[in-house]
Amino acid sequence: MIRQTFNDILPLVQQPSRYLGSETYAIRKDPEKIRLRFALVFPDLYDIGMSYLGSKILYHILNSKKEIAAERVFVPGEDMEAQMRAQGAPLLSLETRTPLAEFDIIGVSLLYELSYTSILTILDLAGIPFYAKDRNRSHPIVIAGGPCAFNPEPVADFFDAIVVGDGEEVICELTDVWMEWKKSGEDREALLKRWSEIDGVYVPSFFEATTDVNGFQVLTPLNPGYTVVKKRLVADLNRVSFPDHPVIPFGNPVHDRLSLEVARGCTRGCRFCQAGMIYRPVRERSPENLLDLADRALSATGYEDVSLLSLSTGDYGSILPLLQGLMMRCEPEKTAVSLPSLRVETLTPELMEQIKRVRKTGFTVAVEAGSQRLRNVINKNNTEQDLIAVVENAFKLGWHVIKLYFMIGLPTETEEDIEEIVSLVRRLQGIKAPAKRRGSITVSVSTFIPKSHTPFQWSPQLSMAESDARLRWLREKLQGRNIKFKWHNPKMSILEGLFARGDRRLSKLLVNAYRLGCRLDGWSDRLRYDLWEKAIEQSNVDIDFYTTRKRSLDEPLPWDHIDSMVTKDYLKDEWNKALQQASTADCRAGECNLCGVCDHADIKPVTFHKDEIDHHRIEEKGGKAQGAQAYKKLRVSYSKRGEAKYFSHLELMQIFKRAFRRARIPLKYSEGFHPMPKISFETALPVGIESVEEQLVVTVDAKASPSPETLKMRLNRELPDGITILDCIPYSRSSTDEAGGTISYTVQLKKEHFPEAALMGFLGQDTWPITKINRKGKSKEIDLRTVIKSLKLTAPDTLIMTVNGGPGQVVRPREVITSIFGLSEDVLKRAEIVKENVRG
Repeated sequence: MIRQTFNDILPLVQQPSRYLGSETYAIRKDPEKIRLRFALVFPDLYDIGMSYLGSKILYHILNSKKEIAAERVFVPGEDMEAQMRAQGAPLLSLETRTPLAEFDIIGVSLLYELSYTSILTILDLAGIPFYAKDRNRSHPIVIAGGPCAFNPEPVADFFDAIVVGDGEEVICELTDVWMEWKKSGEDREALLKRWSEIDGVYVPSFFEATTDVNGFQVLTPLNPGYTVVKKRLVADLNRVSFPDHPVIPFGNPVHDRLSLEVARGCTRGCRFCQAGMIYRPVRERSPENLLDLADRALSATGYEDVSLLSLSTGDYGSILPLLQGLMMRCEPEKTAVSLPSLRVETLTPELMEQIKRVRKTGFTVAVEAGSQRLRNVINKNNTEQDLIAVVENAFKLGWHVIKLYFMIGLPTETEEDIEEIVSLVRRLQGIKAPAKRRGSITVSVSTFIPKSHTPFQWSPQLSMAESDARLRWLREKLQGRNIKFKWHNPKMSILEGLFARGDRRLSKLLVNAYRLGCRLDGWSDRLRYDLWEKAIEQSNVDIDFYTTRKRSLDEPLPWDHIDSMVTKDYLKDEWNKALQQASTADCRAGECNLCGVCDHADIKPVTFHKDEIDHHRIEEKGGKAQGAQAYKKLRVSYSKRGEAKYFSHLELMQIFKRAFRRARIPLKYSEGFHPMPKISFETALPVGIESVEEQLVVTVDAKASPSPETLKMRLNRELPDGITILDCIPYSRSSTDEAGGTISYTVQLKKEHFPEAALMGFLGQDTWPITKINRKGKSKEIDLRTVIKSLKLTAPDTLIMTVNGGPGQVVRPREVITSIFGLSEDVLKRAEIVKENVRG
């Protein structure tokens, strides 16, 4: 019944493919053979969650264990949520469409403070009580992890346990203990007690929260010996598993590419950066390991882009030889490589030369502050000359757009510092490319948000009014040709700051805000700050207490019981050095700064500094760039049935492009800035309509491509359920034309009938004009009586419609049926519509 309700809802929502769960490498296990069902929950839409590397790593690790089934759950879109509530349908996992409440453990990613109300959306739709204290043995255990776990207090009351730090090893320990506990028959308290003995696991119920006379939260440990939770740390990334067959998402995720984590941690020491403190020390994957991972993952996925991820990818010890090795593998297959996270001084001409070999992928340079004085305060340790050199080199090497990122509201900031942002951008704007063409500069500005476990955790945050005023001033000054100005909404910044340094008293605020209708607050078009203001008033929360006031270095902090391994004394020293504009050097290859993380035995920086890497194996697999080649065109026919009808045309194009790459079928690519494979689809089938046969034309390497029959077999292995290659033959114009200009649609309604009188009315007319409006807003009148060749009911709920498909005569079956029968949009969305080309 639940799955039938889901199937009834699916045709009614936007982007239905995000709910299918049938992606390549999605893992479904026999429930009879598993002992633990683990739901990996990402509290945002599929498009965001499927871009998050942390979830992919845990999905890979958990599903590598035979007795564990890990499945994915995301926040449904607003239209899906409305349909679920109207139908009384629970939230389901993607892989097996199992209600979330039936899982044993629910693991939530705490990636961003403005996703907190989405956690409540997920629990509510699953029918699970918000507060851990209200749940019993009939409910799943609800845990969390991620960067926000370093101050978990605003959401601590919602979770049974929270993982602090790296998850690769601790997740296995948690699940092993759960399976032992399950056999013992003990209560939930016993499980939490066992879990609390695992390094890196925080059990909020084992600490009692009270408020002292000064209004500060104080946590009192309830169990002897369990007073501080020390972060979990993977000492060597080369010893833990990394996904080389990640799930390939449908739709259009924000980062639709292969992500390779080259390193974790950063010791550059930027004083505003929480990630740079909580992920210490620097731990690099070896270049050989990364080349092996890239080779396997690109072959498995068919991705056209590889992104090298770390907090500062340019600092990777062997970055140039790694890039050279990757390009040897990637260039022949037109696979681009990007380095999205770069410091000014690490973006060298040599790196740019490698990146541009396939495509000039974009990069954002994090300048942070406009003046050298303020860059010294934050310990940025680079200069304006470094930035100028980067921009000059980028323009010389063919880039036309440079993206710069700044913050306002940094500690000690003055009006002069804000003015320096404008002056710096204007100086950069004057740099010309060799062709005398001025480059374009995109300037993004956000408000600095103090975070826990950083030297600036005691700093006041800029008020919303002051943030708005400074952003308006910058927006006014940074106008003009070749400058694009973007800014982060100050309302979002103040809310993020509230929860970044909040305590348990804010859980009530979150529940109140959710009940008022706050959802997906990290999306600027969905943020309802008016509702947040009402919830803040209802909850009696003083927002300035958590955000804009200056803190004493000696006051208790809500996260004092969480040990990031960076000592508070070190953070205080860095705060004082900031006020003196004194710098702290990077310790990865130099003298230890005594931050407290490393013991220099088991825990220490892991770096690789090599001038050359053995590329021989990669070169043999990737091949060398080829010169003039012979190509041939093939006509490929395929069917699109079942749930494949929910793929949009753009999705279908992406699915086929990657299937060709995985099947190792070499294609011809276009020339220019963004090489694209030569694949053309004859028609764009609307979402929700099945087809017995569609066609595409593809241009392949005449010598290296397999026989048509082998190509058909290989492609069918790589395509998702519902898409089947029917035939593959050499292309000729006549072979395409013979598909004919006549198309038949069989339309079967669900629980509805076609009004026969409407059909008779249509057939009794000589003309039946309708007006079509194209994407450009231009209208065109079409006479349905000349387009429709035949229209007949074979049953009260079944219609067969045959139409001319010639140029200028294309009509969509739903618009025809709406015009003739007056049926509602929802009725037609639920209908089964199957297209078939009529030959002869």
